[in-house]
Amino acid sequence: MKPMRFASAVTGVAIAGVLWSVAVPHGQSPVAAAGLDAAFSKFWDARSPAEAARVVDTVLSTGVTYDDAQRRLKRGRSYTAQKPGVAMLINRTDVKVEHYYALTVPPAYDPARRYQVRFQLHGGVMGRSTNQPRNSGDIGALAGAEQFYVIPYGWTAAPWWSEDQVLNMSAIVDTLKRTYNIDENRVVVSGVSDGATGAYYLAMRDTTPFASFLPLNGFIMVLANIDTGINDQLYPNNLRNKPLFVVNGGRDRLYPISAVEPYVLHLKKTGVTIDYHPQPLGEHNTAWWPDVKDSFERFADEHPRDPSPARLTWETSNLKHNRAHWLVIDKLGAQANDPRNLADVNDYSPIEVMAIPLFERREPSGRVDLVRTGNAVEATTRGVAAFTLLISPDAFDLTQPIKVTSNGRVVFDANVQPSAATLMKWAARDNDRTMLYAAEIPIRLGR
Repeated sequence: MKPMRFASAVTGVAIAGVLWSVAVPHGQSPVAAAGLDAAFSKFWDARSPAEAARVVDTVLSTGVTYDDAQRRLKRGRSYTAQKPGVAMLINRTDVKVEHYYALTVPPAYDPARRYQVRFQLHGGVMGRSTNQPRNSGDIGALAGAEQFYVIPYGWTAAPWWSEDQVLNMSAIVDTLKRTYNIDENRVVVSGVSDGATGAYYLAMRDTTPFASFLPLNGFIMVLANIDTGINDQLYPNNLRNKPLFVVNGGRDRLYPISAVEPYVLHLKKTGVTIDYHPQPLGEHNTAWWPDVKDSFERFADEHPRDPSPARLTWETSNLKHNRAHWLVIDKLGAQANDPRNLADVNDYSPIEVMAIPLFERREPSGRVDLVRTGNAVEATTRGVAAFTLLISPDAFDLTQPIKVTSNGRVVFDANVQPSAATLMKWAARDNDRTMLYAAEIPIRLGR
């Protein structure tokens, strides 16, 4: 089977960029409105966040108001009918690695309706020496509710726990949103065996685009094995941002319940939301799927992503993965008032008298915990010198002051002004109708 080239996968984007009919705002001439329509058409036709960013100045040069830009961005691009069934596609990440993936479009795809997406990561990733796809790309026995299915392909040079696969998954999500009417708040990541372990990894690296993670027959502690080749530190505290649906088997020859369950229970005890479904007779396969399928799909349905969660926590040792939704860590560095003791999911206590770190700490990190109550944001920071808060009009009252405290000290207390430039900047990056930002609040912490 000859795979379809990636370029052909987005041929519908230009068509999909046709705007819905927009009424001319009061006081705006038809000529000005036409110019704005044309500028937004180019914005919608962009094939990547980088390409969309290059169109932002064109949109702003029309004199578009914040309110008009927000209305258009919330409405989003229009979509057209697409061929149902399985398509084999190619994605090239920013570092020029070629990734194949299979996409299943629902049989009765309706471009006027928003659809859930499930990423399904396969197992045996270290046994594959090439990037070539295998099998038909169909979801097969793991089919569930009507939705888009994405099956990426990993291999020894690009396992699920690699930086390139994080980039790959992000790029695939972006491409889907440009071509199909997917529900940005219902994109989930599941996986079996190595794929399940990869779901844990992705949840600790790039939480923002995804609603939940559903690892099946996996084990988070595989990621602590030096043989994985992971160079960056991992932070299980980041798992607290999204719910997990976990299945393990009692007779699994690789990751039996007896080995995995103590860690699952530890994660639950320390604040990770986990719906745990042990299968006592389960082996290292998915023979139990018919018994679990309804619970699996119900979990995905009942846990949509909150685009602006009131609670966030994020930790990193570098700025490659420095964002969780409306929090961006800009600079690392210890501060005089950093808390000495901050509860950490990484502190595993099999016995109460001692704690063993799940993952080693070889270099300093920075962490920010946020709690938003109305227009008040309480930040607890450790090892962070600067961070930025992205202000959504759906989460904050922009007519009132916003107050930010960090480690008990007020670091911002003022009104913010909605900005079309800020709105378009982040819309280009996120390509998300439900996650729009009117303003940024940069916070610089003194030593």
